[in-house]
Amino acid sequence: METMNKFRPTRIKRLGKTILVRWNDGRADEIPLTVLRDKCPCATCNGEGKTEENYIPIKAPFKPAGFYEIEKILPVGNYAVNIIWKDGHNTGIYSWDVLRTIGESFSDTNK
Repeated sequence: METMNKFRPTRIKRLGKTILVRWNDGRADEIPLTVLRDKCPCATCNGEGKTEENYIPIKAPFKPAGFYEIEKILPVGNYAVNIIWKDGHNTGIYSWDVLRTIGESFSDTNK
């Protein structure tokens, strides 16, 4: 059986307003924090948590302080990282597949 995640990061490092992800196949992606946050894979950011009566959506272009700043990056098993943002958002679990897709799509559109 093929492993679920063919590509795995060998290193994830914050570099100012980007993160650098080095992969086991030699690829390296430098992803801006704005792109990473805007592509947050959590249910709330993807519209699945917006059925509560008290939900008040953030109106664009308003972003709270710390919206695009990372507080910490925590490992989630051997398949993902959880990024804690300085505005308190902490439900984004970025699997290796999601990180790879974000890195590839950003790199391809900025060549």
